[in-house]
Amino acid sequence: MNLKFDQIASVVFLAIGILVTVESQKISSSAYGSTIGPNTFPMGLGILLIVLSVLLFIETIQNKKTYKIVGEHEDIKSPNYKRFIIIFLSALGYVLLLDVLGYLITTFVFLVIGFQTLERGKILTSIIIAAVFSSVIYFGFVNVLGGSLPGLPF
Repeated sequence: MNLKFDQIASVVFLAIGILVTVESQKISSSAYGSTIGPNTFPMGLGILLIVLSVLLFIETIQNKKTYKIVGEHEDIKSPNYKRFIIIFLSALGYVLLLDVLGYLITTFVFLVIGFQTLERGKILTSIIIAAVFSSVIYFGFVNVLGGSLPGLPF
């Protein structure tokens, strides 16, 4: 935990959350035969990102002493920018490839990259969790809720 990094990250993610929420309003509110519009999840995720960013910023302000204590005990020299850049680039790739490769493939790949970036090893566990999560969310959203997500490219 690095106080400065967390504060900057909370402000950056707050701006991204606001951007996602505003831009999701430009998406049509209904899809062909769908009870949930394509703008529902982006708007919900944008709002969630805003809330979490504000909470992180408040936490960094309230717990400055905790950040100093944790930093001293863990011998933190600098924030782990490499992990942040990997996750950021994979999220960017996810957004750019979602329509091309479909929800299942892009979500699966993004989750595997994210899991392996955060905790190396346990590749089989990462693959299983990513596959189950992607499939359950896709089929639940499409079949149970009647929504639509980009399908498989073939």
